Amino acid sequence: MKRLHVHIAVDDLAQATRFYSTLFAAEPAVSKPDYAKWMLDDPRLNLAISQRGAKAGVEHLGIQVEDDAELAEVYQRLADADAPVFEEGETTCCYANSNKSWISDPAGVPWEVFLTHGDAATYGGGDEAEGGRLSQTPTGMPKSACCGA
Repeated sequence: MKRLHVHIAVDDLAQATRFYSTLFAAEPAVSKPDYAKWMLDDPRLNLAISQRGAKAGVEHLGIQVEDDAELAEVYQRLADADAPVFEEGETTCCYANSNKSWISDPAGVPWEVFLTHGDAATYGGGDEAEGGRLSQTPTGMPKSACCGA
């Protein structure tokens, strides 16, 4: 099975290792003084691209779950990660109706956790955003998150 590789630069390796170990409920497969790597089979990948006026590059990362039980499990991990969580709840985003929450990792990278309930005719909250960028909470997470753009 192929995997997507995502590499994130961090300021505090120990803090980031704790965060990701909690978020994924797994310890790193490789741990070095300046590097840690997780080889995960769960979650699988959902990759999306868009052209909506946002700066090019990684915008956010996320975990898509398949049912309410998985959503509750990952939401508990967010609570255990000891970082502010923005609970967006039911929303329309990226042409889908979803229930989602957001958290930022120690380096400030936004993560969304979501369960999709079906397709939507519009992109969502980003439709009204000036220049394709929404305002953010003090923790850097989008107020009307819709994938941050």
